[in-house]
Amino acid sequence: MARRQQEEHNVHKHREGSAFGTFLITLLLVIAIGVFVYSGWRLLGYYMAYKEGTDEYSALNEEFVNQAPEPVQVQPRETAQQGDTEGGDAGQGEGVSFDEAKDQTPASGVFTSVTQLEDPKSLQEVLDGAYRESTVENGETKELPKLVNPVNFADLQSVNPEVIGWIRVGAVNISYPVAQAKDNEYYLHRTFKKVDNFAGCIFENCNNSPHFTDQNTIIYGHNMKNGSMFGQLKKYSEQETLDKNPYFWIFTKDYIYQYRIFSSSIVSKIGDPYIVRFAQEDFQKFIDKSIASSEIDCGDVKVTTKDRIVTLSTCTGNDATRRILQGVLVQVYLPA
Repeated sequence: MARRQQEEHNVHKHREGSAFGTFLITLLLVIAIGVFVYSGWRLLGYYMAYKEGTDEYSALNEEFVNQAPEPVQVQPRETAQQGDTEGGDAGQGEGVSFDEAKDQTPASGVFTSVTQLEDPKSLQEVLDGAYRESTVENGETKELPKLVNPVNFADLQSVNPEVIGWIRVGAVNISYPVAQAKDNEYYLHRTFKKVDNFAGCIFENCNNSPHFTDQNTIIYGHNMKNGSMFGQLKKYSEQETLDKNPYFWIFTKDYIYQYRIFSSSIVSKIGDPYIVRFAQEDFQKFIDKSIASSEIDCGDVKVTTKDRIVTLSTCTGNDATRRILQGVLVQVYLPA
């Protein structure tokens, strides 16, 4: 009798154990399905956000950027013989399209960077100084070369009046509008059209001049996993990327700026690359350090304390560091 009771007890315990095991397996299965569904939902959300951001900027490019504008006739200008560029002189005789000028060497002798104005305090000083349309040197009249502006800023400003320019980095196919807000948080997770999206917008440091006249103008963009925004800047860790095209451009309503890349590096997120104005001695130290720390050989690019620099900045995946690409202003064009 006792043995039978023991056997029944064992069977009961076995059934309880089996029931608990079944319940545990079912619970784990439900949890796994829940995690799978949640992960799928999150991935779908990320995909949709990426797509929305990419679609917006693709539409902006299609609507407001003319990729191959026709040359515009302008008045011929006088220029020194040394100003002739390989493959033609950008702006002499008639306006040229961006595609015709983008691979040309800047016309030295036509515009000497911003050496005429060391510390611009206002746009008027810039217009009267470094970026004036013409000057007389040794009895010879020299004018800023003219270039067809591929960006329709009149209509673009109706979409977002905070637009200050359009950036193109040809070697990695970066082409985006640049906005500027009163702080550096606003466009972190808002697109150019001010729609909430973690892709954000390419934006200029709020402490910089919107006219790109500071010693160091900082432009931020996210390092997106799909390569959009500034996600392609990582390619400048490879020499072949720079060799493909060592320039980037910033178009504005009033001027077109061409920059020669002189450094690509990984830096601390807090430091000199994020200072916009320097004392002259400190600026020279900053320039020298930037050139020395470059991951790639940018060639013999002359950068002085009288020049103007643009620093493009993006994330690296390490919260303590940032990737930067730096260019020095080598040519200013008037929109033709």
